[in-house]
Amino acid sequence: MSGLLGKKLGMTQIFKDGKCYAVTVVAAGPCKVLQVKKSDGKDGYNAIQLGFEDKKVKSCAKSEIGHAKKHADSAPKSFVREVDWDGKDDIKAGQEITLSVLEKVKYIDVIGTKKGKGFQGVVKRHNFKGGPTTHGQSDRLRAPGSIGASSYPSRVHKGMRMPGQMGNCRGTVRNLEILDIDLGQNIIAINGSVPGAQNGYVILRKSVINK
Repeated sequence: MSGLLGKKLGMTQIFKDGKCYAVTVVAAGPCKVLQVKKSDGKDGYNAIQLGFEDKKVKSCAKSEIGHAKKHADSAPKSFVREVDWDGKDDIKAGQEITLSVLEKVKYIDVIGTKKGKGFQGVVKRHNFKGGPTTHGQSDRLRAPGSIGASSYPSRVHKGMRMPGQMGNCRGTVRNLEILDIDLGQNIIAINGSVPGAQNGYVILRKSVINK
């Protein structure tokens, strides 16, 4: 199994081998296995559905309660996601997965929802340089400039970088080093920053680059 669910607690610094590291502290697991999907079954692929943190029953839909009860005899969970599984390990619904699955892993990828920034211009959103402040230009400093030709093609090309909604989308930071793991408290210290706000849910998986 290659992944685990958790919650971003915040950032701090730790000292290791005479160096100071800025780390993100994540509460990872324990996660309940809500469903096991197999390639030889009706799903047609191998995956494990994990649930993290109990959810209040009054806030759940009947389908959420029924799904957790039927497959894993469990309470409904606040954060439910699928992670890759090679189909070799003997994992069953209702089983609990702890941080020990990442104990021997050195590098991981972290997936989360980025902080929402609202509607932003091209300088902040796409790192545009902006226009000149001289030669008679007084109001073009943060303008995008030309967005296309006139008579041909008489339209704006798809993918043109323009102002718009920034953040509040899924983001992945790859190849982050694990600096410390506390199996007793289910806490992991990751070198660098990860997507999302404090107390935001994240997915931890083995790095696809540095295995």
